[in-house]
Amino acid sequence: MSTGTTPRTPRATPETGTPETGRPEAGTPETGGPETGGPEAGRLASGRIGTFDLVFFVVAAAAPLTVLAGVAPFAIGIGGPGAPLAYLVSGALLALFAAGFTAMSLHVRNAGAFYAYVARGLGRTLGVGTAYVAVVSYNLVTPGVAAAFGYFAAGSIRDSTGVDVPWWPLSGVCVLAVGVLGWLKVTLSAKVLGVALVLEVLSLVVMDGGIIGERGTAALDTASFAPSTLAAGGVAGMFVLVIGAFTGFEATAIFAEEVREPRRTVPRATFIAIGFLAVFYSLGCWLIMGAFGTDKAVELARAAEGPELTFRAAELYAGPWLADAMHGLIVVSAFAATLAFHNAAARYLYALGREGLLPRRLGAVSGRHGSPGGAVVAQTAFNLAIVGAGALLAADPYGEVFLWTNSVGVLGIMGMQALAALAVWAYFRRDRHGLSAARVVWAPLVSCAGLAVLTVLAVVHFDLLTGRTGAVNTALLVPLPVVLVAGLLVALRIRRTDPERYASLTTVDVERD
Repeated sequence: MSTGTTPRTPRATPETGTPETGRPEAGTPETGGPETGGPEAGRLASGRIGTFDLVFFVVAAAAPLTVLAGVAPFAIGIGGPGAPLAYLVSGALLALFAAGFTAMSLHVRNAGAFYAYVARGLGRTLGVGTAYVAVVSYNLVTPGVAAAFGYFAAGSIRDSTGVDVPWWPLSGVCVLAVGVLGWLKVTLSAKVLGVALVLEVLSLVVMDGGIIGERGTAALDTASFAPSTLAAGGVAGMFVLVIGAFTGFEATAIFAEEVREPRRTVPRATFIAIGFLAVFYSLGCWLIMGAFGTDKAVELARAAEGPELTFRAAELYAGPWLADAMHGLIVVSAFAATLAFHNAAARYLYALGREGLLPRRLGAVSGRHGSPGGAVVAQTAFNLAIVGAGALLAADPYGEVFLWTNSVGVLGIMGMQALAALAVWAYFRRDRHGLSAARVVWAPLVSCAGLAVLTVLAVVHFDLLTGRTGAVNTALLVPLPVVLVAGLLVALRIRRTDPERYASLTTVDVERD
């Protein structure tokens, strides 16, 4: 929140585009407003999201059950016994990133989080380029996860009834349901995500309890946490899979305009989400390996039955009922992740529409619900188009629609994280605003270096994400640099033709100290 001790500089309002001076009135998004504050014209409803609502958004986006059932076995197979330690190391790196990222959130509160941070730290031109990458990344992840929902749902229906249902109508229902929830009050989405997340976590806790109850200390091989395990072959590829499992936690800042007490809520929710995911992934991965013995688990993970490793552990140590329940809950997990990424993607579209960097109708807000209505409709239409294209091309919903779109999206988000970390350092370089050097200098620089290395590794090992090689991967990698350059060119054109507008970019809903 603004302290009210520093004068505001003139800025353009989203409603009129004319300069505005002086202090905001009580109840506006700048002050956070009352907890029950309703939406103003052209603005998202403020004060509706609490700390744990925000945690549900970002942890549900990470889809912990899907990660431990669908990704962790591959990480174990590629990197060997060090996979549990890799999740902790990745969590520590992202905690360093979050230290600076949340420090920036104290001063810049904008629904286009990465865009606003890079613009404020590294310049508006690069910020606009980052904005376009963000739009592509988040908007690609959403329909991909919806396709995974259709894939998992079709499998569950087939297993329980013997009826083969095409994946794409199920994905279409998911997209429409998510669109409706995205249009309604954001707190409703938080409740849905909270229920889904609790069910996911409970199923995994039951599995972990069954493993420990039967195998005892034999399931707890501390050798998995020896640093030497990270010197094994394949560790680089393992980290590409592991770091991607945290994707979505950074969305805490995207909702900063809508949370209660953003100066406390955003940092608190970010660290809770990262800490929970790091410990939960590491513990879950460790116990899955402990269910079979470390060496045997690595062998199984590398074999054809690797993708079923988690379900086999659940069946062996809790019973077939849990394995069946987890197969069903993956459908719930995919729906929750679709909803969480839809909300994040819609807010990026809204932020850029509000700035005029995309059609301004995307900046329209639902007067009744305070949601980014124009962006929700556009994002829903895009999701349906991707699902429809996948159906027409007879694409594999998981191996192609999901993996390909999410590989591009995750890579884009990782690259933006590295840029955002550098932007934090640049923003606080001359004035730390009373914050420690550890938080706003060293943490951003170390995390920037780590994330940059992981981004390069993701490009080098892109086949691990897509399951393809050659021309397919090249075609999938091209859009990110293309949209980055397009954004840079748009920004340069605005700077040349309309310097006043260029100077006002990212000043909407900026939180000043």
